[in-house]
Amino acid sequence: MDKNTITGLALIGVVLIGFNIWSQPSQAEREEQARQDSIQQAAELNRKAAQHDVAQAPVAATRSQIFAANARGTSQLITLQNDKVEVKIGTHGGTIESAIVKGYKEYGSEQDVRLLEKETNTMELTLSAKAENIYLNQLYFTPAEQTDSTLTLEATAANGGKLSILYTLRPDNYVLDMEVKADGLANYFAPGENAMGIFWAGKLRQMEKGFSFENRYSQLTYKEKGDDAEMLSFTGKDRKDPDTRLDWVAFKTQFFSAVLIGQQDFKNAQLYSEEQEENSGYLKQYIAKMQTPFDATGKQPTQLQMYLGPNDFHTLKSIDGQSLAKENLDVEELVDFGWPVVKWINRYFILYLFDGLSALGLHMALVLLLLTLIVKVLVFPANRKSYLSTARMRVLKPEVDKIAAKYTKPEDALKKQQETMQLYSSYGVSPMGGCLPMLIQMPIWIALFNFVPNAIELRGQSFLWADDLSAYDSLISWNTHLPLIGDHISIFCVLFSVTNILTMVVSMRQQQQSAMMSAEQEQQMKMMRWMSYLMPVVFFFTFNNYSAGLCYYYFLSALSSVLIMWALRKFTNEDKLLAQLKAYKEKNAGNPKKMSSLAARLEAMQKMAEEQQRRQQQK
Repeated sequence: MDKNTITGLALIGVVLIGFNIWSQPSQAEREEQARQDSIQQAAELNRKAAQHDVAQAPVAATRSQIFAANARGTSQLITLQNDKVEVKIGTHGGTIESAIVKGYKEYGSEQDVRLLEKETNTMELTLSAKAENIYLNQLYFTPAEQTDSTLTLEATAANGGKLSILYTLRPDNYVLDMEVKADGLANYFAPGENAMGIFWAGKLRQMEKGFSFENRYSQLTYKEKGDDAEMLSFTGKDRKDPDTRLDWVAFKTQFFSAVLIGQQDFKNAQLYSEEQEENSGYLKQYIAKMQTPFDATGKQPTQLQMYLGPNDFHTLKSIDGQSLAKENLDVEELVDFGWPVVKWINRYFILYLFDGLSALGLHMALVLLLLTLIVKVLVFPANRKSYLSTARMRVLKPEVDKIAAKYTKPEDALKKQQETMQLYSSYGVSPMGGCLPMLIQMPIWIALFNFVPNAIELRGQSFLWADDLSAYDSLISWNTHLPLIGDHISIFCVLFSVTNILTMVVSMRQQQQSAMMSAEQEQQMKMMRWMSYLMPVVFFFTFNNYSAGLCYYYFLSALSSVLIMWALRKFTNEDKLLAQLKAYKEKNAGNPKKMSSLAARLEAMQKMAEEQQRRQQQK
């Protein structure tokens, strides 16, 4: 490891620690945000919309002349519900005011998950007629038909025409269908395609134990037509104005989402997200403004759908089959499984393995244990190959030491490296043989980093001292917020960090026993060992707020790696291994193996250095 690499690792550690300090809100900020009540929150939401030019829900100076009969009335909240979700729709405005997801509790409460709330959520529709803009939030709709899962709201125009909004909550489902349909209103609108404006804004409640971890996975997400899902930043403020049509827009938290799907697509979208203060009770403020087609002739209703439920991959995937437009919406991309290669590993391997183990009815802690063991078994051949490569170099170290003793001058460094490579080649040993197998394992390690925090099955599952595997465990906690560490120590994170140090110790000893190093390289190795021991400490401060399930998995993975290395060392007969290498050398003595590319480069460099030295001597 060279000095640049060591410097890079040191900077990574400094950045991680510095980011943790910088991202922590002050005590005064947390207390100030906590004093806000629901009325102030709603006012702030609209103020932010106007401030950032994501147009505030419009309020007309005069009442609609077209729907003057609906300008006054009594506001009602009508409930639609099934076994999965409860939705309340207001007759004043005709849109969804709140939504509760059944079967999932907010952390530390018996309250079902409040995905949307009347005080902090608003959805308002606007129609552009020839003589006026019709703001549906000003109209009092009349319930025409109503059941437990269906509702028809109507507003009567001056000419006797009607504007209807039809809601259908699908049975045993999280999908709410919505249709806006005109009847006898064509004369009020200009010929051709008209647009219906949609303004949707809301603050999403914190529903999990740890703010920072839940906040990390809570993002306003949208899908452009024919493209992958995109996300606004999960930190600070972010604004995007996509220039293409959108399939859907989602107000997403770690485990739940409200998704507005445009069956005729959305256009002219303006999207805004703002992170809320910790201890405010909320994660994000989201605002979305867009347009969708509206047919004033009534031949084609404007069709919308809302998904109001958990971020479960299979549940989200099933929405494709329920799309009114009969198209693939890829709403399952709300479950962020990582970058392309990592995402494929999660979708087509880890997910099915996890589902298969979960189907056995096992506790989630046991599922993670079995998942760890299965993954370790699958990558064991790569681990074994890596270990044997190190072991071969270790048994050849006496021969390598002889070469080192032969070339002691600094100017002979290239000769020493070249002869060492020739030695390895004659015994059929590749110094790089242990690197590729280890690199193969990295995508799986990263894949599980993305998979575990998105596994809603871990939510609410207790294990040992952890009351919820989807959030950090806090057996050791205190009331004061401290820099870097917060107000708790995660025991699973400590175990993960300690086993990482143990892994580093074992790995470093093996490298030290097998490597040929100069005095300078020995000094660099000391620096490398110091950095290797520092990284688990950085991991501790980084992962202390991460989910107990993730730290538990990494602890099991690191512990099993130590046990595998111990077993390989114990059951590998190095005398027999050396005999095999000698047999290989004797067998190929008359037919030397083709020089490796590294050895060839070293030889070329040596010849170049000798040529330069010869020219200098001639001068």
